[in-house]
Amino acid sequence: MTKSTTAQHLTAIDLLRGRAFPDGPVRSAMVESGPGFHVAQLRGDEQLWEADPAVVKETAQEYRAELEGLISALCLRWGEPEVLDLAGHLERVAMGMPVQPPLDVLCAQVPRVYAWRAEGRWVAVGLGEGDPEMPVFQLLAAVGRADAVG
Repeated sequence: MTKSTTAQHLTAIDLLRGRAFPDGPVRSAMVESGPGFHVAQLRGDEQLWEADPAVVKETAQEYRAELEGLISALCLRWGEPEVLDLAGHLERVAMGMPVQPPLDVLCAQVPRVYAWRAEGRWVAVGLGEGDPEMPVFQLLAAVGRADAVG
């Protein structure tokens, strides 16, 4: 397990905020982009299916602490976040209904995001934990146009 720092996450978010949005879908190992958005994995894909439950619990606590630290740092920059529950968006995707990007990407990976509108961009962070039988941890950040998420 590689523990990340809040400073590293803030740097990654700032880089995403400054990056131009592509005209079409683009995917790399850590970033999925499309017209008007970027979604990046800040830390993740730790799959602990066969791990000792104590290790899973410790890893979950580490990820939650990283998310909380990142939310605190972003609150210092931009104030309190808007909390978006993505369950309804996931249901719409599952039914084949359209969901606005980047929520269509995020809802499959995290249950909720903490979001801000700042400096012409929409910025959000969230934590995916999988479920108890299949724990997969990932800390994500998303950046979109300020009007990307209504």
